[in-house]
Formats: sequence, structure tokens, C-alpha cells
Amino acid sequence: MDATAFEAALGRDGFTGVEVKALEPGRATPPHAHPFEVRALVLDGDITLTVDGRQDRYGAGQVFTMAAGHPHAETVGPDGVRYLVGRRAAAA
Repeated sequence: MDATAFEAALGRDGFTGVEVKALEPGRATPPHAHPFEVRALVLDGDITLTVDGRQDRYGAGQVFTMAAGHPHAETVGPDGVRYLVGRRAAAA
């Protein structure tokens, strides 16, 4: 998906705080959760998300999502990762 179209879809779907984030190669985070929903488009590099014991790798052009409050861990690939991300408040 094109970054411009992805950003427009984020706005249309109620995602805010849209930004491009870059994480350094090899960065790993322990399991954690966010109080908001996440939708992101990988622009460069790759990231692996571990959710419920399952690892999924996302590379350039792929979209990943994470439900609010859902525990996950992140591991960044050897070239780092850069992604366009939006956040949406958890449903009440």
C-alpha cells in the first residue's frame, strides 16, 4: 500500500497521532501492551511481533495491527525498521 493512501485511511478510520517511527537494528522489547489500538505500514526494514506465542515478521509494504491491551513483544531486524503508525483509543 502507498504511504499517502495508508495515512488517509488512518484518518478516515479514526486513528490519530500519526507519525513515522524508526527503530534501531536488533532492538527487542519484552512483552508489553498499549492502552490504544495500533495500525502501521512498514516503510523500510522489518519487525517481528510475537503475539500469543506466534511470531510474525513484517517487511516493507506490509501492514500490522495490534489491539488495545493485547500483550506482544517486538524484535527489529538487522537493518532496523521504519514505519508509519497511527493510534486509536480503545473502545469504551
